[in-house]
Amino acid sequence: MAKKQVPEYLKALHQAGVISKEQILDAQAQAKQTGKTIAQVLVQLGYATDEQVTKALAKAHRLEYVDLKQVDIPERVIELMPEAVARENNVIPLDETDRGLKVLMSDPEDVDTVEKLRFILNRDVTVALATRAAITLEINRKYGQVEGESADSILQEFTDTAIDFTETIDDDADSGGESAEDSSAPIVRLVQLMITEAVQLRASDIHVEPFEDRVRIRYRIDGVLHERDRLPKRQLGAIISRIKILADIDIAEKRREQDGRIKVTTGEKELDLRVSIIPTNQGQSCVLRLLDKDNIKIGVRQLGFSEKVYKKFHSLIRRPNGIVLVTGPTGSGKTTTLYAAMNSLNRPDRKIITAEDPVEYYLPGINQVEVKHKIGLDFARIIRSMLRQAPNVILVGEMRDQETASMGIQASLTGHLVFSTLHTNDAPTAVTRMIDMGVPAYLVASSVVAILAQRLVRTICPKCRAKYTPSKQEIAEAGMPPEMVETATFMRGKGCSSCQKSGFRGRMGIYEMLMIDSSIRELIFRQASSQEIRDHAVEKGMDTLYMDGLSKVAQGYTTFSEVMRVAKRGDGDGVH
Repeated sequence: MAKKQVPEYLKALHQAGVISKEQILDAQAQAKQTGKTIAQVLVQLGYATDEQVTKALAKAHRLEYVDLKQVDIPERVIELMPEAVARENNVIPLDETDRGLKVLMSDPEDVDTVEKLRFILNRDVTVALATRAAITLEINRKYGQVEGESADSILQEFTDTAIDFTETIDDDADSGGESAEDSSAPIVRLVQLMITEAVQLRASDIHVEPFEDRVRIRYRIDGVLHERDRLPKRQLGAIISRIKILADIDIAEKRREQDGRIKVTTGEKELDLRVSIIPTNQGQSCVLRLLDKDNIKIGVRQLGFSEKVYKKFHSLIRRPNGIVLVTGPTGSGKTTTLYAAMNSLNRPDRKIITAEDPVEYYLPGINQVEVKHKIGLDFARIIRSMLRQAPNVILVGEMRDQETASMGIQASLTGHLVFSTLHTNDAPTAVTRMIDMGVPAYLVASSVVAILAQRLVRTICPKCRAKYTPSKQEIAEAGMPPEMVETATFMRGKGCSSCQKSGFRGRMGIYEMLMIDSSIRELIFRQASSQEIRDHAVEKGMDTLYMDGLSKVAQGYTTFSEVMRVAKRGDGDGVH
């Protein structure tokens, strides 16, 4: 069988040290599976930036690469291409040539679009390359925003008319709020724009919060909340009612908590929004959680494990039985880690069943069961039933109580590989937490094979990152060992338009992997304290969350302040 040919631009990226051979193989496999180009997958998985890939493509195809920040396209050239053509094909004219028109594209292999442009424009078309995002931005700048609207213009219109909409929605509560469904209404456009803007800013949540005299709208971006707008209090009813209509929630109910889901398409993305509404003393507070399916298509390799932790985790998920626990607070990336493990294990010869509360993402090829407390379908009952289905791998969303934990242990002891989560601060505390739940120490010791604790830190923006030398005081306060300092490459973000001037873009995990070997098992039997277990594990080479964070600072991925924000420095961490 002939060896698969590696495109020239991938070879160039590999030779430049941007991507590894493993990442090339992973991107090729995912491109085949999803129908996207390898270039798109490389950017989506974070292996390379859009700019790096496009530059490599340009070089491989002997085309000019254009940085649109450095170029101002004349209006006379823009007028040579209709707006509809530019938007539909994501191309923009760059210059008029003797023979025709030079246009900017992001995909040099899209021959069909070039032929279509030649036919529509009745001109010879030559190609130069720019990133897709830069072309979209330039189209909006030169032709104007879509529909000529901005968030602020809609907000102003909404401010002027919101009283009428609130009254209309309240009057029509019984009839399902048909008045609020008019797609031209400011409230409809405002909520749609909130969602679109949140997606563009890579937000994970939208928070609509009522206070005595105002409504605050905030986006959570890379784990940190940013305030977007403050609206007059009278507009709360219209916003909440519109969201309820989209989520198919009873808009007349205002006294109790409510949950729902919204399916939306914004640009090329299909998103699920999980809606949570609770009554507060100032009115109903709403959080929309944006669930992007692309986020869970990652493999174990992309989680940000150190080489040591990766090898351990990789061997763990191929065990025939035992319990693997992932611990950390809400929003620390536990679901992503578990889904990456499930993606890795999802093969035709394995049966995987999950019990989740709720099912956030749908995984093809995996049997997912949602907890429904109202009818008594809780974790323990689902586990009991799923054992009759002869699974190889079981995922339990969370071990909340003694019954769930006992059922999970029983499943592991009868030859199943069980994954689950616990809300604890670190890996050793998970052991004492299970014993506190009422699970006998000997069962914990004999069934749990490893505990992974994790947090998420913001990563330095690749567009504005720059080397710097931290002060001796910074290094001393962080407790970074001298041998780590000697080989470190310290980086920080200057702040640019790509990262909204924050200096950070994206997140990665920091991890603490506690392997349950015979000596740790003996400590669990004796019901030793979590500190004893921690000290023993560190002696045997376990890197704590904090030390893994310092390692990622030394590699130039994040900063001291980020690590200190999410991980506490313990007695055994760093230099004293």
